[in-house]
Parts: sequence; structure tokens; C-alpha cells
Amino acid sequence: MTSGGIYQGAQVVVATILVVAALSIASSVFAPVAFALFIIALVWPLQRALEGMLPRLLALAVSVVVMVVAFVGFGSLIVWAFGRVGRWIVSDAARFQSFYDQITLWLEGHGIAVAGAWSEAFSVGWMLRTAQTITGRLNSTMSFWLVVLVYVFLGLLEVGDFGRKLKGMRNRVTGDLLLRGSMATAAKIRRYMLVRTAMSVITGVLVWVFAKAVGLQLAEEWGFIAFLLNYIPFLGPLVATVFPTLFAMTQFGSWQAVIAVFASLNLIQFVVGSYVEPRVAGSALSISPATVLFSVFFWSYLWGVFGAFIGVPITIALLTFCALHPSTLWLAEIFGSPQNEEKIAEGSSVTL
Repeated sequence: MTSGGIYQGAQVVVATILVVAALSIASSVFAPVAFALFIIALVWPLQRALEGMLPRLLALAVSVVVMVVAFVGFGSLIVWAFGRVGRWIVSDAARFQSFYDQITLWLEGHGIAVAGAWSEAFSVGWMLRTAQTITGRLNSTMSFWLVVLVYVFLGLLEVGDFGRKLKGMRNRVTGDLLLRGSMATAAKIRRYMLVRTAMSVITGVLVWVFAKAVGLQLAEEWGFIAFLLNYIPFLGPLVATVFPTLFAMTQFGSWQAVIAVFASLNLIQFVVGSYVEPRVAGSALSISPATVLFSVFFWSYLWGVFGAFIGVPITIALLTFCALHPSTLWLAEIFGSPQNEEKIAEGSSVTL
């Protein structure tokens, strides 16, 4: 490698580090913008269809109302499910504490010294404080969603003008790349969310049916929580199996039953995530599992829970644009499926 190549590589590394640092430090600025673009990609087909029947501003108002109603309804279900689980923890705190003390004594009896430290750090009180912290953070997200709503409102007004600006750019190559990349990204994000929603519904229904069949309390809540957390790859399904298992420990009081519950829930997640979903999604959204896992951890580190949710769509967008330029095609070849990008961009029903 020549000195010029080394210098250029060093510039790329430094620029990447600076961009990551800026995304982390200014998360309150960039995270709402990213979420707004994500929502615009989902809502735009509805907005475009309404504009064919209604005046532009009225179509925008209808689109925003539909979006707000969907978010309020979804948020109400989240509050209901986690609220029911939280109240059940509080009302049954004595049983949780007793069961936890038994586990601590068992660990100490087998020479595991860390059990004492665990008993100080993790207890029912710790669980209650954690639940209160989560509730507080959920309440603080109201301002975040208000900012996102404003960006979405303004962005839907600008989508058509943005497309015309790209078509009219003097640099036709750049304009064409941005236009095709935006269309392909929007189409792939919509397909990703459609597939993810369908798989989440299937997972939630199966978890609910299983919980009902074995007599696990809060079956409806566990089904909805499994549906909700399935939107976060890897981490979400893991949490969705751990929580019901912990409750099964106190309810059934049998290690055999607990192991059976844990194994069955993981079997549901495995079958849906590793067998059904790849066949439904096809090759258009193929991203290596390592890339998906890295996306979840990386963006959750930068933006918390919001980053964990939107990390994979952001990666899809980055790989889509990489596949459309020769200098970055190798990234899409390694981490994505670039052979489908042009087909998606050409076949997309999105018109700007």
C-alpha cells in the first residue's frame, strides 16, 4: 500500500470516528430526524394515494391523524401490558423475594461466592427501582415523539419537491444516485417492517396460545410483549423469553416446568425467526446475522432503545446506497445483497 493510500485510509477512519461521536453526542438532534425519515418512508404511500383524491393539505392531515391514532393505540397497549406485569410484581413481591432467597441459598451452598454480591445488587427492591426507571424514561419520550411528529409533518410536505430537486440537479449522476437510493431504501424499509410485523404477530399469538395452554398467568400480556419485543432482533426475543420464565419460577415452583417453559418459548422464537421469516422475507432483505446483531448493539449504544429499534432499518439504508456506487459496492457485497437493489429501485411503486 502506498503512502497516499495509507493517508486516505487514515482520513476515512478519522472521519468515521468523528461521525460516530457526533451521532452519539448530538443524539437528541439526529435520532428524531432518523425516526422521522423512517416514518415518512412508511407513511408516504398512503400520503401519495390520498393526494390523488384529496387536496394536498387535507391528505397530509388525514395521514398525520392516521399515524397519531396508530401510535396512541400502540402506546396504550404497551402501557397496559407492562403496567399489568408491574402491578403483578408489586402484588406478589413476597413470593418473588422468597424464591430469590432460595436461589441465593442454593448458590451459596454450592460454593458460589458471588451469590452474596448478587443478593445485594439484585432483589425485589432492585426490580421495582428498575421498573420505576423504565416508566420515567417512557414518560420522557413524549417530547421526543413531538419533535418527530413535527419533522414528519414537514417532511411529508417536502417529499415531492425533494424528488423534483434531485431530478433537476446539475450533477445528474449524484441526483440519480440519491433518487434511486431513496426509492430503494423506502421500498426495502416498508418490506422489512411488513415482514417484521407479520412475524411479530405470529410470535405473539404462539406465545399467547402456549401460555394459555400451560396455565401461565398474564398470557395475553406475554403474547403482546413478545409481539412488541420481536421488533428488536436478537435482544428482543431473548428478553421476551426470560421474563415469562422468571414468572413461571414463582408460579409453578418446579424446575422441570420452568425449563419446559423456557425451552418452549425459545423454540417458538427459533422456528419463527430462523425458519419462517427468512422464507417470507426472501433474498431482497438478506443481511448477515452478524451485521444485524452489530446494528442492534451499535445503534442501541448510540441512541438507546430507539437505536435498537431503528438500527436494522438504518443499516438497510446504508447498504442500499453502498450498492449503488462502484466505490462502496464491496461493502454491500460483504454485508448485504446488492444484486437486488436495482430491481427494487426500478420496481418500486414509489414516485416522488
